This record gives sequence, structure tokens and C-alpha cells, in this order.
Amino acid sequence: QVQLLESGGGLVQPGGSLRLSCAASGLIFSLYDMAWYRQAPGKERELVATISTGGSITNYAGFVKGRFTISRDNAKNTQYLRMRSLKPEDTAIYYCNAYREYKDINYWGKGTLVTVSG
Repeated sequence: QVQLLESGGGLVQPGGSLRLSCAASGLIFSLYDMAWYRQAPGKERELVATISTGGSITNYAGFVKGRFTISRDNAKNTQYLRMRSLKPEDTAIYYCNAYREYKDINYWGKGTLVTVSG
């Protein structure tokens, strides 16, 4: 079975940094585009960043561009989200997503909670 397992969430003070990881199993990782989404309390789930299969193309939501960096290591079947200059409004559950273009295949992790407070 396919599994996406997020880790690295926790409590951090405003201005701090955190790195999230998503370990994938049960799929050929290098065939999948990857993404990070987040959902804040009382808000809709929103796209944070995407990264292409080889890691060469990245896309960011405007509210995180310049602060967050998405990356992937296909040899480790893992994608990452490095977050810096965190703000209270970044507080959310962060979800790992994997999908294949031209196919009805889309997988989600269960999320990891990031709380920015101080």
C-alpha cells in the first residue's frame, strides 16, 4: 500500500525555522510530482508548494515564497519543506501530497501539525 508519512512538525516561536519531511513508500517515488498543502483552523486546505519529479521545477504560494523551500531526494523517497521566518499565520496542519499527471492517482499523508506561537 502507498503511504506518505509526514514528520517534523511541532511548536516553534515566531521567526523560527522548521523542516518538515515526507517519507513515501509503496510507490515509485520518482514518477510522482509532489506537493505540500496546509490547512489552518477554520480555513480551507491550500497549496503551499509543488516540485516536479526530478526536482528541477518548483512552485510556491505567494504567501510563503522567499521563506519556504521545497525539495526532494528521490534516492531516499523523501520530500522536504524547509520553513524559515515563521509567522503565527503559518500555524496549520501540513499535508504531503503525491500525484501523477494524466492519471487519476493522488495520495495524501495524514498531516503534521505546525504551531507558531510565542
